[in-house]
Amino acid sequence: MSKEGRLHDDIDAIDRRIMQALREDGRMPISELSQRVGLSKSPCQTRLKRLVERGVIRGFHASIDPVALGLDYVAFTEVKLSDTREAALDAFRQAVLQIAEVEECHMLAASFDYLLKVRTSDIRRYRAVLGEKISSLPHVASTSTFVVMETLRDAQG
Repeated sequence: MSKEGRLHDDIDAIDRRIMQALREDGRMPISELSQRVGLSKSPCQTRLKRLVERGVIRGFHASIDPVALGLDYVAFTEVKLSDTREAALDAFRQAVLQIAEVEECHMLAASFDYLLKVRTSDIRRYRAVLGEKISSLPHVASTSTFVVMETLRDAQG
């Protein structure tokens, strides 16, 4: 059995309640968390520590509203590479991580190679990022853009 399979098998309903409560409020004190999940403080703390140590909970972060920062333009960019050998993929991966406007980057099994979620202040800024940064990444053969009209749910909520 794979490591991932074992981790999944060890997660029970209480662990899931802990994770859900922390998704809602990652700054919740352990006393409140233990009450919400129906455990005393010590076992709750032990479970939380185990989830963190095993990498199930990867960290605690502030959820920043990008719209409040003036970053309300979102586009998804398909990227097709001219070369998909491992060295070319590595070069692309390293370079794309340097572009601050790329919020997410996913390699896909599709008619294109990568899907990028790009967040900027407006269409003009997106066009500049696409033309000056994304299109000049190593091995980029072509791109295609999809503009977000409305977001119903994202990773932040």
